[in-house]
Amino acid sequence: MSKAHRPPSGRTNLASCIVATIFLIFVVIIILIVFFTVFKPKDPQISVNAVQLPAFSISNNTANFTFSQYVSVKNPNRAVFSHYSSTLQLLYSGSQVGFMFIPAGKIESGRTEYMAATFTVLSFPLSVAPAAAEAGLGPPLSDVGNGFRLGPTLEIESRMDMAGRVRILHFFTHHVEAKAGCRVAISVADGSVLGFHC
Repeated sequence: MSKAHRPPSGRTNLASCIVATIFLIFVVIIILIVFFTVFKPKDPQISVNAVQLPAFSISNNTANFTFSQYVSVKNPNRAVFSHYSSTLQLLYSGSQVGFMFIPAGKIESGRTEYMAATFTVLSFPLSVAPAAAEAGLGPPLSDVGNGFRLGPTLEIESRMDMAGRVRILHFFTHHVEAKAGCRVAISVADGSVLGFHC
């Protein structure tokens, strides 16, 4: 006559649950380590390659020009970078003189995309009349409050903000953002770009 099998005791069930829980915690830890080492989301990198002013004029102490900026945006992630809500601002003496929305788009993993933004800047008054500055009648070096150079050159500042998201493994979505700010020196005489520092 065979022995009847007794149902497993509560201790056996508890031990199985503990082993299963420890295994699941171990798997989650491994996934998090892989996520934060291999797939860790990184902010894109913006490099300003060139700045140009195709049209430039000064009259009655106001400036009018067309501003062009050429940038490269690198996506260092192992997933597609989808950007949206991105802008380019132009500032003079702390005040916004130009603004442009950057169209939404996608940059593939590890790729670099080249972008160009061109827009017309509406007339804005200069802090010191260029003729007076050239004659040495205005402040020769800087506007004390903002650090902007006056005289035969004027300085503007461009600020580019790119916001978007990276979706890792089709489950994890991470918000990423990149910013680039440049100070651009412009010759008042002919509107040529003397240099820029980002």
